[in-house]
Amino acid sequence: MPEPTKPISVATLRDAVTAIFAAHGLTETDAARVAECLVEADLRNVSSHGINRIPIYTRRLCEKLVAPRPEMVLTCPTPVVARLDGGNGMGFLVATRAMSEAIARAKQFGVGVVYASNSNHFGMAACYLRQALAEGMAAMVLTNASPAMPIWGGRTAFLGTSPFAMAAPGPTPLLLDMATAVAARGKIRRAAERGEPIPLGWALDPQGQPTTDAEAGYRGIVLPVGGPKGSGLSLMMEAFAGVMSGAAFGGEVGNQYKDFETPQNVGHFILALKPDLFAPDQSYSARMDALVSRAKATPRAAGYDEILMPGEPEERMAEKRRRDGLNIPPADLDMLRTEATQAGLTPSL
Repeated sequence: MPEPTKPISVATLRDAVTAIFAAHGLTETDAARVAECLVEADLRNVSSHGINRIPIYTRRLCEKLVAPRPEMVLTCPTPVVARLDGGNGMGFLVATRAMSEAIARAKQFGVGVVYASNSNHFGMAACYLRQALAEGMAAMVLTNASPAMPIWGGRTAFLGTSPFAMAAPGPTPLLLDMATAVAARGKIRRAAERGEPIPLGWALDPQGQPTTDAEAGYRGIVLPVGGPKGSGLSLMMEAFAGVMSGAAFGGEVGNQYKDFETPQNVGHFILALKPDLFAPDQSYSARMDALVSRAKATPRAAGYDEILMPGEPEERMAEKRRRDGLNIPPADLDMLRTEATQAGLTPSL
């Protein structure tokens, strides 16, 4: 068994990750935002979208498949709807800018929508929901992704395992960030890297057979959650985030781990909404508090000690890790040191 690591503070880890991306040409501010998003995923126990993905992002930067300092172009056909050409920047930066623009419109008009194209993988969708919640906004975030999941009734990869993500502010904010697959493909990749099995029902192997072998599942296809329901949600994301934005769609989005010839051209759909349009702020907060209180007070099923709201388990874990630090697996620590060295830095961890 590998030796346990000592907890690393959030600030120390963010600084180390920021330095790596700044060394790859990002501005200090942009590098810090990428680091914030990656570390936040690990804080929330979404390690499939955390710092372990750094090598693929830096590789694509090195191979000039992603622009480190993108020239984003915003066009505004109406006061409340805009389109953002992400300039082939890192998805974290494109989605952050898109959400900022959506929030600005929502503050003025009650709602703001931004379609983004010419982007890349944006990590954990909850990052942009939290950005909206911090401004008191409700939000929806959709993106499309490279083919990994069949359309219902098909047998080959066509749809991405795109996240369906929504948030509503309140005394207990609601934050839903869920893959449209039974499990996010990143979780299967992470299990394969660790040599761990996956539950039956997550994926099919390359021969189309159910498997618990994570490597075989990663090379095969993942399965939609709820059968035709997950497939239908992912297809709608192709329409909203891909077709409507002008990005790649319908199986055209590049796989960041396999396609090294052209950029991904991922599309995003970002919506921000002023939640108290039809009720004063205090009334809205009271109504949201009542919704959560009633939900938590419902009779519990056998084996459940507490009813938790969407996003609540992740936020509790994040609060603990912000306080106590993160235990980074030895393999990830080695990766961070290697990435720092390759970027011409002296490893700080």
